[in-house]
Amino acid sequence: MSLIDLRSDTVTRPTPAMRRVMAEAEVGDDVFGEDPTVNRLQDMVAEILGMEAALFVASGTMGNQICIHGHTQPGDEIICEAGAHFLHYEAGAIAALSGVQARPLAGQHGVITARQIAEALRGDVYYFPRSRLIALENTHNLAGGVIFPLEEIPPIRQLAKQHGLAMHLDGARLWNACAAAGLAPRDYTQYFDSVSVCFSKGLGAPIGSAIGGSQAFIAKARRIRKMFGGGMRQAGVIAAAAIYGLQHHRERLVEDHAHARRLAEALQGQGGIAIDLTTVQTNIVILNIANTKLTVPAAIAALQQEGVLVSPFGATVLRAVTHLDVDGAAIARAIAIFSKIFS
Repeated sequence: MSLIDLRSDTVTRPTPAMRRVMAEAEVGDDVFGEDPTVNRLQDMVAEILGMEAALFVASGTMGNQICIHGHTQPGDEIICEAGAHFLHYEAGAIAALSGVQARPLAGQHGVITARQIAEALRGDVYYFPRSRLIALENTHNLAGGVIFPLEEIPPIRQLAKQHGLAMHLDGARLWNACAAAGLAPRDYTQYFDSVSVCFSKGLGAPIGSAIGGSQAFIAKARRIRKMFGGGMRQAGVIAAAAIYGLQHHRERLVEDHAHARRLAEALQGQGGIAIDLTTVQTNIVILNIANTKLTVPAAIAALQQEGVLVSPFGATVLRAVTHLDVDGAAIARAIAIFSKIFS
C-alpha cells in the first residue's frame, strides 16, 4: 500500500494532463524574453494579481529574496512577523544576499497589526537601521496556514505610505487564502508593492513561483534574478505546468482544506494530541504531542512504519499538510493510523 505523504504540499506530482501540456509546450529563450509560454504565464499572473507585470522565478525563496533585494539597501531593516518564512526557512538569505536585518514582531497566529508596526518603526536617527520594508505572509506557514485578515491590511498600507515604506506579500499559499476566504487575489495584492506566489504547492506544478509588481519594479527584478542565477532558457516546459495549475487546480483547493479539517477534528485530543482548531483554516494541521507517550522522532518513525509521513515542526510539534495527491480515502486511512499509534 502506498505511503500517505503529509509532509508538505510540495511533494505533489504533476498529473498526467499537466505532463502532457509540459511535453507539448512551445518554448524559446526566456533570458532573451522569447519563450512564449513563459510570457503567457507572466501575463496571466499579472492579470490575476491585478499588477502591471510579473516575472517567473525558480522558487518561492528566490521570489521573496528578489523582492527584498529590490526594495532595500544594505543596512536597512524589514518589519515582519516573528515566524516569517524568510526568517526561518530561506538560509539567512536576507543577510547574505541583501545585507539587511529583520525587526520581527510577535503576532497573533502570524498576524501583526498597524499599531504594532507603528510602535516598532525606527526614529530618524543616524545610528538606527532604516525601516524600509513591511513584509507579510498569507497564509502563514508557521501559524498553521492561518489567513491574514483582509481588514488588517489597509491600515498597514496607510502606515507604510505615511512613512515611505514599501510592502511585500509572501503569498506562497495565497491561492489557499483566497479559496478559503472566497476572495480574489487582487483583493489582497492591491495593497502591496510586490508579491510572490507559488505554483509547486497547492497548484501541483513541479517547480516555479512568480513575483508581481509595477513595470519598473519587475524590470529591476529581472536584473536581480539574473544576478542571483535565476535566468532560465527554454523554461516554457515548466511554465506550462504553472499555467495548467492556475487554470485547473485553484478551485479544488477547498477539497484540501476540507481534508485538513477532517483530519484535525478526528485527531484533536486523540491520545493526548493537542490541535488548535481555530488555526486549521486551510490545508495545514499543527499537532502538539507534548502530552502523548511519544517524542517527535519516535512519532515520525512509528507513523512512517504504518504508512504516513509527517514533518517535525518543533520540539513537541508535528505538521501535516493536505494536497491534491491525498484524497478522502487516504485521510480516513491516516486517521486510523494516527489512532493506532497514539491511542
